[in-house]
Amino acid sequence: MGGRPFSVLVLCTGNSARSILGEAILQALGGGRIAAFSAGSKPKGAAHPGALRLLARKGIEVSGFRSKSWLEFTGPEAPPIDLAITVCGNAAGEACPVFMGAPLKAHWGLTDPADVEGDQAAVDKAFEMTWLWLEMRVRAFMALPFETMERGELLVRLGEVGAMEGAA
Repeated sequence: MGGRPFSVLVLCTGNSARSILGEAILQALGGGRIAAFSAGSKPKGAAHPGALRLLARKGIEVSGFRSKSWLEFTGPEAPPIDLAITVCGNAAGEACPVFMGAPLKAHWGLTDPADVEGDQAAVDKAFEMTWLWLEMRVRAFMALPFETMERGELLVRLGEVGAMEGAA
């Protein structure tokens, strides 16, 4: 890595909800150890209003978050990616993107808060729960000496993190 932060790309199909929240949490808790990004295999084109409302409630500036294609991370000008984390819910029958550019891959499947129907309070509650589950995973990841861990051990630990409460 040569002195640069460990780079993490959070992936989901639409890059409008879970992956945006994952990017925000990794940025907030990364403490200079992490460079966080998010993308989707079929980006929706805009972040979900529920995600943006939650980020604003958390005091996070939302202007830098956008729904974007993972192709932005595959070209010669793209930042190097050390870890790609998918956050789609495989158990919910979602097709998760498979990113070919990262040396390490992990799956932290969660149900999609964007699928919640109802009033704004119900949607916001679903986004809050997703934030809690992602924050729990990011904190567990940040507790690891991931920069110096042997690849196989890190993959095992990333799998354990992905199986934490809320896994879908």
